Parts: sequence; C-alpha cells; structure tokens
Amino acid sequence: MTYEFDWSAVLSIKVWASAAGITLSYAVVTIAVGLLIGVFVGVAMLSSRVWLRAPASGYVQLFRCTPLMVQIVWFYYALPIIAGFSISAWIAGGLGLALYMGAFCAEIFRAGVISIDKGQWNAARALGMSYRRMMSHIILPQAARRMVPPFVNQSVLQLKNTSLLYVVAVPDLMYKSYEIASSSYRPLETYTVVAVIYFVILYPLTKLAKQLEVRSDH
Repeated sequence: MTYEFDWSAVLSIKVWASAAGITLSYAVVTIAVGLLIGVFVGVAMLSSRVWLRAPASGYVQLFRCTPLMVQIVWFYYALPIIAGFSISAWIAGGLGLALYMGAFCAEIFRAGVISIDKGQWNAARALGMSYRRMMSHIILPQAARRMVPPFVNQSVLQLKNTSLLYVVAVPDLMYKSYEIASSSYRPLETYTVVAVIYFVILYPLTKLAKQLEVRSDH
C-alpha cells in the first residue's frame, strides 16, 4: 500500500502564522505572569511565618501534582459554576497556564535561594546586614545565576504545554491542526507541518538552555 502525499491542502502560511502567533503569545504572557507569581510565592515559601508558608506550599503542590489539562478544563467549566460568572476559553487557558508556570517558578526560586551556602548567610548576618539587604546584595545575585537554566527549561516546557489549549478550543497550533486535518483528510501532512513548526521554535531555546547550564557550572 502506497501513500501519496498532498501538501497543497495543508500549506497555508497565513493560517499557520496566525496559530503560531497565538501559541507564542500565550507562551510569552504566561511565562512572564508565572515568573511574577513564582517570585512572590517563592518568597512566601521561605518565610518563617506559617500563615504565609503553608498556603504558598499548598498552591505549589496543588498545581505541580495535578495535570495541566485538568486545570485548564476545570477553570473553563467548573470555575464559572462556583464563581457565578462565565469565563472565556482564552482567559481559562491563560489562567491555567500562568498558575501552572507560577508553581514551578516558585519552586525554582525557593530552590535557588536555599542552594546558597549557609556560610554566606552567616557572614552577612555577622556584618549586621538586614534581611532585605542580605537578600538583595548577597543571596539573590548568586541564586539568580542558578535559577536561569531551570527557568529556561521550564519556559521551553511551557511553550509545549500551550498545545493543551485545544481542549477549550483556543485556536493555537494544535487546535488549528485538528481543524485542518479534519477538513483536508490529510492528518499525516498536517501533523508533520505542526511538528516542524514546533521544532523550529523550540530547538534554539533548548540549545540556549544547554548553554546556560554549562555556564552556570563554571
């Protein structure tokens, strides 16, 4: 049995460019929001106050230990019932992605800070530094260098995670591929094009992540 490829039905630059734009927009925005959430939650996780640390840790464990697809579906279908107002698929998808990213960023932040040798903390305290000054001048500059590689790796994963937006019909790359495959009856060509697009976007980012890991080891 032979298969005759027909790329003409799936090679619409305008359609793929629009879908790729939505995918990249979701990735950039949710990574930025997730980083912001991660910093605040990470600080709370390092707090000596239980009323701050416990909710922050609970949030991180909840979003890290449940599938992202379930979270997106829950925000789209269940949250409106509980809150009493409707929520669009665009917002539900973005909310799920941002909070998911935030949980991982919080753990990256926490791990980066506690990875600094205790001697650095003790030396700063011996010099009479306040906690804020110690963090801004001694701990965070060193910790930030260690946070960059895992953050870039998580950002790469986040871009791939946007493919789950199809479950709430956000017209990203994955959802458009379903539409094109269904209308053209050319799934092999369609998903090959999608794979190539993702590869072109993600390969440079994975190389960047590798380079940052090598630099952080030196």
